[in-house]
Amino acid sequence: MKLRIVGLGLAAAGAIALGGVALAQNVPEQFVVSGKAAEKIQDFTTINLATSERIADACEKAATAEGVQISIMVLDNDGNHVYMDRMDGQGYLNIVTADMKARTALMTRQPSKLLMNRVNENPTQELQLIQLGEFANSGGLPIVVNKQMIGAVGVGGSAPRVPVWSDEICAHKALVEVFGNSVPPLEKDLPPRRNPNAGNAPVPRFASATTPKSTLPAEYVVGGKGAANVFDGSQISLAAAKKIARTCRDWAASKGGTMSLYIIDNAGEFVHMERMDGQILNNIRTALLKAQTALKTRQPTSIRTVQLKNDPDGIPRQLAYFGFFTNSGGIPIVVDGQMIGAIGVGGGAGGGDENCAIEGLKATFGAHVTLPVYPAAAAAAR
Repeated sequence: MKLRIVGLGLAAAGAIALGGVALAQNVPEQFVVSGKAAEKIQDFTTINLATSERIADACEKAATAEGVQISIMVLDNDGNHVYMDRMDGQGYLNIVTADMKARTALMTRQPSKLLMNRVNENPTQELQLIQLGEFANSGGLPIVVNKQMIGAVGVGGSAPRVPVWSDEICAHKALVEVFGNSVPPLEKDLPPRRNPNAGNAPVPRFASATTPKSTLPAEYVVGGKGAANVFDGSQISLAAAKKIARTCRDWAASKGGTMSLYIIDNAGEFVHMERMDGQILNNIRTALLKAQTALKTRQPTSIRTVQLKNDPDGIPRQLAYFGFFTNSGGIPIVVDGQMIGAIGVGGGAGGGDENCAIEGLKATFGAHVTLPVYPAAAAAAR
């Protein structure tokens, strides 16, 4: 919790500012937002994009070595999304629990497994934790550097094989790889409580004998075992989502700007998310709203942006009723006529959110992708 103190004299305010700088110096600059970006958000202690990406990459590498898939979420110390990946074949529960674990670690400032251990020892405590919005499951860890908390990480989606593997072990391996041996060892796992009234009812098996197939190139969509897990051969792959994001990120940086980006699948679940340093909550939130609106309407959000300018009669009512967001920057991802997800970009991106998204889509899918075409541009091409 951050406290705001009002009515202090200039000297006291200066002392607080100097104290903030001194505190920020406890954390090496390479791990946190710094410079002009930190000044913009008035915070020198929040995890940066580069560090968040390194954590995610390290965890995914460890998961791949174990032959499993995970979802990973990195939050800053205000609870904002900074970076997120969903490996191919992960479903809703895997994705949402990664976020829940990270938020639990952030709120409690301790591993989420400690709550799980408490519940294992005393099941009556679980109700209070649920009422507080805390998730009693392992896989969430606070990210602390030199006694300063800079964010939290949550991992979901893989079956535990303690002490060899678990979501928490994946997160811990990643933190050690990024921050070194200063990362504290994991807490002991307590045995799970047993249900005294366990029954022997048969549990049905639900699996398709046929692997979903797509007409699109394999690098664009989830395939094989991943597609079989979610019964869907038309979800955008993590590899394709990352390529879109990195192109957009580089394009925004080349324009002297920053951006926030979400890529979601056809079910509206997160595939990839990143927030460049210096972006604020509004940038992050609008990026998500744009992606969700593009998915629901199966149209670029810029269409309603222009409609609202040209003839607002009735448009605000439609937008309000259906929860659409008008600002440009959201585009459905349609490849060779097949919709495989949606992208939303917020924050300006130096040269326009929609332009940033378009650059990423073109670099990833080339002529196969459907893009917004403006009449003036079409006329000039003839």
